[in-house]
Amino acid sequence: MSPGKIVMAVIGALLGLFAFGLIVAGGALLWAFGTQRSADGFFTSPSVTLSSDTHALTTTEIDLSARPADWFPSSQLATIRIEAEPSDDEPVFVGLGDQDDVEAYLSGVGYTEVTRIGSFFDEVSYRDIEGGPPPGPPGDEDFWVATAEGEGSQTLTWDVDSGDWVGVIMNADASSGVAVDVSAGARVGILLPIAFGLIVFGVLCGALAAVLLVLAVRREGVAAPVAMAAGGGAAGFGHYPVRIEGRLDPNLSRWQWLLKWLLGLPHYILLGFLWVGFVLLTIVAFFAILFTGRYPRAIFDFNVGVLRWSWRVGFYSYGALGTDQYPPFTLDDVEYPARLDVEYPGELSRLLVLVKWWLLAIPHYLIVGLFTSGLVWWTTDIGEDGNAVLDSGGGLIGILVLIAGLILLFSARYPQGLFDLIMGLQRWVFRVAAYAALMTDEYPPFRLDIGGPEPEAAPAGPAPEPPVESDAPPPGG
Repeated sequence: MSPGKIVMAVIGALLGLFAFGLIVAGGALLWAFGTQRSADGFFTSPSVTLSSDTHALTTTEIDLSARPADWFPSSQLATIRIEAEPSDDEPVFVGLGDQDDVEAYLSGVGYTEVTRIGSFFDEVSYRDIEGGPPPGPPGDEDFWVATAEGEGSQTLTWDVDSGDWVGVIMNADASSGVAVDVSAGARVGILLPIAFGLIVFGVLCGALAAVLLVLAVRREGVAAPVAMAAGGGAAGFGHYPVRIEGRLDPNLSRWQWLLKWLLGLPHYILLGFLWVGFVLLTIVAFFAILFTGRYPRAIFDFNVGVLRWSWRVGFYSYGALGTDQYPPFTLDDVEYPARLDVEYPGELSRLLVLVKWWLLAIPHYLIVGLFTSGLVWWTTDIGEDGNAVLDSGGGLIGILVLIAGLILLFSARYPQGLFDLIMGLQRWVFRVAAYAALMTDEYPPFRLDIGGPEPEAAPAGPAPEPPVESDAPPPGG
């Protein structure tokens, strides 16, 4: 491997780890958003008992140096909530104020600062400050930015703003001996956008990492693709520019297909990133075709490689279950029971590129939807939110592959006719995929070309003339 490819592989690996971390972080935030919030959207801590013989309990400084309100409404950014329930029937006061104002109010007053609460809310550390009683009840002061006061449980709610803040809990009459059960909560308005942003950015970084790793391990001086059956590979196109073939393994394991969801996991992860790159590069190819009439060859080769890799993995796993030979990790055309190739189109129509992928291909999308994900329809059921519920049925390919797997499990054989039908369905799917990805202008045929090898192309030129009958005697007669 050349030094350049080594550097590319290292960068790709590091970028992949970074992408994995972003996706995990985003997923964790989505999980927390969906499962850890209260009915009103707050993340709430467990209750902890705080007590002191002094006149007040205070937090350490809460430093919010940024100014979120300058670029985002603070009420949408975050809202905090403090719930305090006194241990006796005495009225309690909960307040939040600027650090300087709180220090001025408590100057010379005996109070207790809560310096630490353990991770499991089972250990509290205090620091006592000696002094006398405060000058008056805390509710008489006007510097508080948020307060709650009264008998029973009190709840303070405050929209986050910049500054240096201190929380204070006291008896409402400023008497000594404070004992309360306290819980804190926060509602973060931009948590969901942050989660999706992390996931999207992680997927993009992962796609770039996958491209770098594939390019790094790609062999230099790759030989021309081995000729496919019935047409001669890339040089033998004459039927349709997209060629998909599969060779059924005659000695398939009865049970291995039950574990292929696990065995194929490394491929599924890598292909997820590769398909993001496929989509992004197809967008680049769209503009290239629109302005130049040509599909950039490097992008074309990469996208063909992604289709080829996907077909190999699908053929091995639940797209066909046609072989137990593990798929190679490569974009190149290599000797494998499943093969795919697309003829490079040369000139492409600049007008068709504007409509074929979203308009002309709609009939095929409906048919391929039946093959891959089943019928999708709006039901008459109405959900709790008042909207119709979207249901979907199983795809025909998935159902047929499941049937093939069950037959294989109990009879140790894969019916050839069933395999040929699955191949025809997959051939249709990949032809439409290549057409939608702008890789050819030739419209996919509405035809189920069943069987492992591609069907032979019809001979070029006019049909031969039938022999003319003659009454002349045969030579030598």
